[in-house]
Amino acid sequence: MRKFKEGLVIMRRPGQLIVLVIVILLAILLIEKTAHAVSVPTLKFGLEEADSPKKVSVLLQILLLLTVFSLAPAILLMMTSFTRLAVVFSFLRHAVGTQQTPPNQIIIGLSIFLTFFIMAPVWQTVQEQALQPYMAEEITQAEALDQALLPIRNFMFKHTREKDLSLFVNIAKIERPQNKEDVPTTVLIPAFMISELKTAFQIGFILYIPFLVIDMVVASVLLSMGMMMLPPVMVSLPFKLLLFVLVDGWYLIVGSLVKSFA
Repeated sequence: MRKFKEGLVIMRRPGQLIVLVIVILLAILLIEKTAHAVSVPTLKFGLEEADSPKKVSVLLQILLLLTVFSLAPAILLMMTSFTRLAVVFSFLRHAVGTQQTPPNQIIIGLSIFLTFFIMAPVWQTVQEQALQPYMAEEITQAEALDQALLPIRNFMFKHTREKDLSLFVNIAKIERPQNKEDVPTTVLIPAFMISELKTAFQIGFILYIPFLVIDMVVASVLLSMGMMMLPPVMVSLPFKLLLFVLVDGWYLIVGSLVKSFA
């Protein structure tokens, strides 16, 4: 009954129905016109021969940018100082016993920016010896790649142990190199990696010693007082933080790490 009465009320106002129908029709027409007015753009790709680097400079920059973005984590881990920095900061956090403080994001961020700072002279050399001559059409693309790789290889050679390099030369079963130029980059990179890991573990061992001494002293004091149910870590943590702040630990550690790459 209620629906029937509502229908009667609507039928008594035919003018409103007509207006409503007209509005709906106009909205439909407007939507159709708008849909026809909007055009979908098309993309065209083509390969043509280029006579000079200027013609492909924009495309080359885009290609290099995409390549760097895709390979940046591997390049950062394998060919720069990032590995040593990240491992040492992780050892420091565990030695102090602060668990997740500072968090991983801060450790990674600090390692990345310190890596940029340490590697800045290398990138500057790459720009001066490879990128700028290539853009000036003084060298070819292959020569630019070779020139760009030289400063990075020199950096890795400087921080790679001869023992580690010899290991991968023997594994690769290649002839014994007579000089640095004879060492393939595929052999140099893993040798540099394990050298950096060994150095980082040595620094981490040294960092552990003072905090380990504090833990042993606190544990001995608590044991002599008969407080065996109290975890020594809870008592030693404030003393370790106090020691780290008093000696200005971040200044010493970061300064030592940066100077180790000098």
